[in-house]
Amino acid sequence: MRTNKDIVADVCCIAGMIVAWTGYYLASDWAVAFTGSAFAAGMLLRAGALVFLTVYLAARKKLGAVFRQGKTALVLLLIGVLGYMLDTFANLGFAYGSVGTGTVLLKTDILMANIVTAVFLKERLYLSDWVSTLVMLGGVILVLDIDFGSAGFNWYDLFFIASAASVTANAFVIKTAQDRLSADSDVIGYYNNFVVLVLFTLSSLIAGDFEALGAVELEVWHVFAFLGGGLAQTLIYVFYYRNLKKHPVWVVKLYLLFVPVLTCIAGVFLFDEEFGWMKAVGMVLVLGGAAAIALRGKINRRRMESGKLPSVVYQRESTSKGGNDETYPQR
Repeated sequence: MRTNKDIVADVCCIAGMIVAWTGYYLASDWAVAFTGSAFAAGMLLRAGALVFLTVYLAARKKLGAVFRQGKTALVLLLIGVLGYMLDTFANLGFAYGSVGTGTVLLKTDILMANIVTAVFLKERLYLSDWVSTLVMLGGVILVLDIDFGSAGFNWYDLFFIASAASVTANAFVIKTAQDRLSADSDVIGYYNNFVVLVLFTLSSLIAGDFEALGAVELEVWHVFAFLGGGLAQTLIYVFYYRNLKKHPVWVVKLYLLFVPVLTCIAGVFLFDEEFGWMKAVGMVLVLGGAAAIALRGKINRRRMESGKLPSVVYQRESTSKGGNDETYPQR
């Protein structure tokens, strides 16, 4: 049975993930506008993250584990490649397609995660889960204030779907590495960041973005801004991966729907953006959908405790010296 301490830790981990993603999105938007290159901006932000991740792993005495992954390193490299692909596909989509269409299509990763969970992993999703997912997705679309007048589907919008598919695949590969290969979440994050950094650097060289970057006048506060974005990326690895280990992928994806809501709030208070009734309704829908799913999860836990619902568990061999098996409830 979960204690109050477990619940508080869980909530803090989820809140940390949402805040970290919001901070990274704001920093990323600024970095792309400042450098004029998505590849160069990604390279600089990941370089900042590498600094923090190296210090973080060294402080936790995990840095040596990065070089002792064996065959697991191939899976971790795949995670990094998928991380690069999801960013690159999205950038290509925005370069040729409309922002409105792209924003909606990128959010289809929520539905993809539900489908993979129900069809391939054979985990039960209730009708209320599907309805709540659609309600939250609709709420996010309202919050983003998308101009559907300019929206339309063209062949290059397939880049957005490819990005959403990469996001979904990456989440399940990460969870597989954690559960079946006993890969440490922090080590996974380090590999992911390093691979994406290398690929962004190569992309910047190929695209000729280094010449444009050399013309940018860099001030001291710009360096701290990039480091701040790198810190946000580091916190994403810390919180996001821990949530993937604790919760089903589709549930974590739903939590991330709060990121546009928090970004909207930040825009209103920090950048004087307009806040209309449509955004307000969208926020209510997101909160309502999340509350419905949380209530369903609470009901399921009570039914499991009372024996009215079978408790589905999976096992992972412990990495401790005792070699005991640990069981994790699957919701």
